[in-house]
Amino acid sequence: MKREKLIRNLATFLSLLAIFGFLKLANSYTSAYIIQILNITAIYIILSTSYNLVNGVTGQFSLGPNAFMAVGAYTASLLTMSPAEKELTFIIEPIISPLGKISLPFLPSLLIAGVVTSIFAFFIAFPVFRVRGDYLAIVTLGFGEIIRVFATNAVSITNGSLGLKGINQYTNLWWSWGWAIFTVFCLISLVESSYGRAMKAIREDETAAQAMGINTFRYKMLAFIISAFFQGIGGGLLAHLLTTIDPKLFSFFLTFNLLIMIVAGGLGSMTGSIIGAVIFAWGFELLRWFEEPHQIGDMFIPGIPGMRMVIFSLLLIIIMLFFRRGITGRWEFSWDWALNTFGRRIKFREIN
Repeated sequence: MKREKLIRNLATFLSLLAIFGFLKLANSYTSAYIIQILNITAIYIILSTSYNLVNGVTGQFSLGPNAFMAVGAYTASLLTMSPAEKELTFIIEPIISPLGKISLPFLPSLLIAGVVTSIFAFFIAFPVFRVRGDYLAIVTLGFGEIIRVFATNAVSITNGSLGLKGINQYTNLWWSWGWAIFTVFCLISLVESSYGRAMKAIREDETAAQAMGINTFRYKMLAFIISAFFQGIGGGLLAHLLTTIDPKLFSFFLTFNLLIMIVAGGLGSMTGSIIGAVIFAWGFELLRWFEEPHQIGDMFIPGIPGMRMVIFSLLLIIIMLFFRRGITGRWEFSWDWALNTFGRRIKFREIN
């Protein structure tokens, strides 16, 4: 047992070393475009894995991550902007006090954004979890729209439809991937614990889980709040990557993208969420080719705006037809699985 644990720890350490080595090379030798996609990929990993905790692991069909991202993004941005930047940005109405005078470093701002988002999730969880299934999806979708409308009309807090501009670009490969690794580690540890097993029991049969003595509301609340915390962090990272945000950025379309990632990757699988996020981030950029005009010999092919979403929809239909549980289903990668698979292959080669 000690030897196996040592091998797992060593494999984890070497994997982290390889990731940070790759990021170091990417940061030094690749273009700003590739670095931007890598940052987006890391943020998508944070968002998809935390979203999967509610939808996949706990089995609660929520459509509200765009609201949590908006709360996190606006909170972190307002905390990092300097008073002078806020004065220049809020031209319609001055920002309310004391937000106009507060300016904090990036890390405390991100943590506060996560905590504020969690508090928001805590209060809306009471009406949300009074319903189940499709009704829960409708309620969370409604809360997402409420936040977007609030951001549009609360001019003295969010600058209304003009949004926030001049946000410092603090998000880089180290911030985004550091938070992505931390998020995955926390969520996998939670899923593999007794709390995670209770959440899975709720997913399989909430009535039976309640009959077995599981406080279903408590565990659904826990999953909802933890998911909201990391979605708030993801929103803050996204805001400090794009350097400008407005209410239109946090529409239902953002939730729909996350839904594609977790469904295509595999509901209930953190491994699947990571794979789905990577495929979506890079595939979305590679399919940009179909929206650009091309000259092939004497034939001119005009670009078709929105074509990549059509292709993504077709790919999703294909996945649903042939991989009904997504690419990975509920399978999770583990070092035990990797070592057993590798060991079997070595034995097979030795026999032959």
